[in-house]
Amino acid sequence: MGIAEEIEKLSELRRDGAISEDEYQKAKESVLSQDQPKQGQFYQILSPSGTDVNVWSMYIHLSQFCGAMVPIAGLIVPIVLWQLRKDESEIIDRHGKIVLNWILSELIYWIICGLLCLVIVGFLLFPILIILGIVFPIIGGIKANSGEIWPYPLSINFCVVH
Repeated sequence: MGIAEEIEKLSELRRDGAISEDEYQKAKESVLSQDQPKQGQFYQILSPSGTDVNVWSMYIHLSQFCGAMVPIAGLIVPIVLWQLRKDESEIIDRHGKIVLNWILSELIYWIICGLLCLVIVGFLLFPILIILGIVFPIIGGIKANSGEIWPYPLSINFCVVH
């Protein structure tokens, strides 16, 4: 891949929101410098620690399933992962906000379903909420791994995702 193609690829990543302006400038400087990166080294340029941004974003989404093993872990682990990595990449920060919005929304929906159990409707809504709690993180994790940002439907926007 030539210099022009690499810069075009970086511009495309910036336009799609996959990298921030600062990450774009750093990567562009590296491409233009004498020691050009080899093909496939974008993440080493874009992330200070060389971690794969998409994989960490996927981990944030899928870590909601930790609650299946340890109660409350599905609430805490995604937030801890997000807090540990949010300063490294704007993409990780966006995925963390999306997951936090869903966690808070899901908690509110659980409370509403509990109250609606008094009029029997809640018993019908609990299975739907359980299915959404499984499907949304899986879809979000798959899309995050492929570099897409997918805000969960039905999620209340507590943290604005830009």
